[in-house]
Amino acid sequence: MKDSANEQNAQKIMAIKKVLGKELVILTHNYQRKEIIDLGDYRGDSFDLSQKAALDKDARFIVFCGVHFMAESAAILAKEHQIVQIPDMDAGCWMADMANSYNVEKAWNEVINITGENSVTPIVYMNSEASIKAHCGRNEGAVCTSSNDSDAFIWAFDKREKIFFFPDEHLGRNTGNSFGIDSERMIVWDPDKPLGGNCVEKIKNAKLILWKGFCLVHTRFKVEHIKEKRKEFPDAKIVVHPECSQEVVAMADAVGSTNFIGKYTENASAGTTIIIGTEINMVKRLAIENSDKKILPLLDSLCPNMSKINPENLLNTLQEIGKKNVVKVDDKTKKCAKIALDNMLTLAS
Repeated sequence: MKDSANEQNAQKIMAIKKVLGKELVILTHNYQRKEIIDLGDYRGDSFDLSQKAALDKDARFIVFCGVHFMAESAAILAKEHQIVQIPDMDAGCWMADMANSYNVEKAWNEVINITGENSVTPIVYMNSEASIKAHCGRNEGAVCTSSNDSDAFIWAFDKREKIFFFPDEHLGRNTGNSFGIDSERMIVWDPDKPLGGNCVEKIKNAKLILWKGFCLVHTRFKVEHIKEKRKEFPDAKIVVHPECSQEVVAMADAVGSTNFIGKYTENASAGTTIIIGTEINMVKRLAIENSDKKILPLLDSLCPNMSKINPENLLNTLQEIGKKNVVKVDDKTKKCAKIALDNMLTLAS
């Protein structure tokens, strides 16, 4: 019955798309289930989709099949004539919730009071709410994704000697490791502790300050999971997302964004066994799309927020196009957040 209902919903969605034509664009994140991906106009990681939202001039309606911070970013980048909607307003992100504007402002002021305001560049991961992106824009920083984190670090270190990176400790640490930053000069900022749990000297010595935040999907992957898979499939290639811990990343054969993982899988030779450490819906879809290879999950790790988007609520949104689940950002926040997002997009040009 469920498949039949999804098929009927898909047919109705396609009919609406045909009527609206270029006035509608549906963006689908790589973590969406396959039946949503198949209904979209573009699929990709959050960086890819941000670019699509920024460059599309014809669409009046942008429907973002992903989590709320992604739709929020599309709304910040949208033209005045464009309306951004999301099929489920409750599709949030646990990581984004780990850094609120009060704690970030407090931490930022404490750091610059010790180091001087011209010594630190804020870099905020896309997985953050608009107010955090706005903080970043106000302080001459940039947004980054797991596709362009290295470019963002180069850009930031060219400006100032330190980076304050939030909200994902693991992506920040893995990027710092790729730059050869000594572990003693990477400190974690715990907002629940005085000075983030650090002494003044540590803050002065730090080159990279990492907000204590993490992705529940990717921190489920452990070293023992890799050891088990290596034993079972000794010839397999293991590729993981950089939101995993540094210990997991160190044991993998490759690490990269969801787009990277997709291309890595696609470009592998027929017959290759590839074990993937990322959200399970993407792993399942890659297995279907690459039937000439053996694609396995490192662990079955689901993002329940991504899974809140389904054909039924996508159809409901399209049936009330321009009205239902409209994502809005106030003008003051939008102006500052757009600076940080534009800086990110400039890095790619």
